[in-house]
Amino acid sequence: MKKRIGLVGFGGMGKQHIKRIKESKYTEVTGIFDIDTEKDYSTISSTIKKYHSLEDLLSEPTIDIILIATPNDTHKTIAIQALQAKKHVISEKPVTLNSKELEEILAAAEKNGRKFTVHQNRRWDENFLITKKLLEENKLGELLYVENRVQGSRGIPKDWRREKAPGGGMLLDWGVHLVDRILFLFPNQKIVRLHATLNYFLGHEVDDGFKIELVFDSSKKAYLEVGTTNFIELPEWYTVGSLGTAVIEDFELNGKYVTLTGELAKEAVPIETGAGLTKTMAPRNDDSIETFPLPHVESNVVEFYDNFALTIDGKSEPFIKAEELLRLTAIIDACFESSKKNETIHFQNGL
Repeated sequence: MKKRIGLVGFGGMGKQHIKRIKESKYTEVTGIFDIDTEKDYSTISSTIKKYHSLEDLLSEPTIDIILIATPNDTHKTIAIQALQAKKHVISEKPVTLNSKELEEILAAAEKNGRKFTVHQNRRWDENFLITKKLLEENKLGELLYVENRVQGSRGIPKDWRREKAPGGGMLLDWGVHLVDRILFLFPNQKIVRLHATLNYFLGHEVDDGFKIELVFDSSKKAYLEVGTTNFIELPEWYTVGSLGTAVIEDFELNGKYVTLTGELAKEAVPIETGAGLTKTMAPRNDDSIETFPLPHVESNVVEFYDNFALTIDGKSEPFIKAEELLRLTAIIDACFESSKKNETIHFQNGL
């Protein structure tokens, strides 16, 4: 029998969850509660029951899982209520506004013997999975540094995302995705220092973009960036290894990777560039490098819901682990601190 989900919040993400869960083998949405009780759910499904209060939804004995798709500042309260009602919980990201709130949720999950996870759906983005595949297959040699950015020119949506109290801003919106994913490209490595700059170009009380530098104990680096005022976007992924470089321009997966076939330090012939000569930046001959199309990857985010159902039954390990969430939230906390103080944050024992 499928695990039955009660959805809290019928906004954009709530509708997206319903659409995806229709393809799930092991879960189904059977109930919805939204604070706007006038919303019509019939266009989505005639079989989903409408609840008029959160308490009514939580007291429904047929509901196994509560899925929280509400503004960020409400996640902790709803999650703890649901766990106390003996429901398993999926929360939208960011899981909470800070690490302390997450610790409270995890304590409630343990106390009540229930599972808790977060919808870190960008782990299923194909551009990330391609980058990960190239590194795992050693196509670029040893990873030196990687850049990941998301840019647009439409500013922040005209809703609660522009406000501080509900947890708006791009660091909590997109930053939790970029940081979460980048950690998988540096396995078994700890962050030793971090510097973040949050941008307030548009005059809102929350950040409309950011730049983050992460330095790992291997001396390798990651550069993360989000911008909402960019009419020309830089590549989403730019990955530099000791023997090659990969670029992924956009979500449409335009890009390539180039690898060395000759000697790395083969003597170059000086070329004239602008007002001077350079050997260092002289282009490579075609016989010393080879260019390849990006590899194909398979991705299906519906796996997230199925995995959670199997985890509840003890048949699978969770895709999104508690220790990963704690580390991610601690990094986001440090980014806020770094930007506020305009300081580099050092982690003596690594993070």
